[in-house]
Amino acid sequence: MTVMLLGLVSFLGVHSVHALAPSWRARRIVAWGEGRWKLLYSLVSLVGFVLLVWGYGQARADAAQLLWLPPVWARHLAAALTLPAIVLLVAAYVPGNHLRARLGHPMLVGTVLWAAAHLLASGWLHAVVLFAAFAVWALLALVAALRRDRRAGVRRVGGRWHATALTVVLGGGLWWLFAFHLHGRLIGVAPLG
Repeated sequence: MTVMLLGLVSFLGVHSVHALAPSWRARRIVAWGEGRWKLLYSLVSLVGFVLLVWGYGQARADAAQLLWLPPVWARHLAAALTLPAIVLLVAAYVPGNHLRARLGHPMLVGTVLWAAAHLLASGWLHAVVLFAAFAVWALLALVAALRRDRRAGVRRVGGRWHATALTVVLGGGLWWLFAFHLHGRLIGVAPLG
């Protein structure tokens, strides 16, 4: 599980700089230039993600400690929670939708839902560590982002219905593709198949 922990620290660490050290981040961007900052940020994120995925696979193969055995209903609830989680992820990228206008940071809200869903569905130690880390990180990042928005006086304009419909259709389609086809192939667990 050491490799997974290294991946978590680097991936979530670099994604926490904006919330935890905004002035340091701003100074780095000025000193290095935005292009170099984004390149370094992307490289650290990619290395962290690779370590996280590789480490998670190692921990699964090692048959880590089972903390609890989730009931069958928990898997069904997890599947239901991941649908809005994926829709919220898509909402972060579709301009002018109501979800983004209302929530401000739909990706972080979706990450909390995604992590909570997976915590419900798996009682293995490595899964609990991974998904609890993402849930805590997303909650802290959401609080920091909302505070930053309040201080900056951010006002959100209302969304457009066609953008919201597109968000829901794209998110639902992505959820269906992943839940019924890709999750089993990529993760090794077929939640609905």
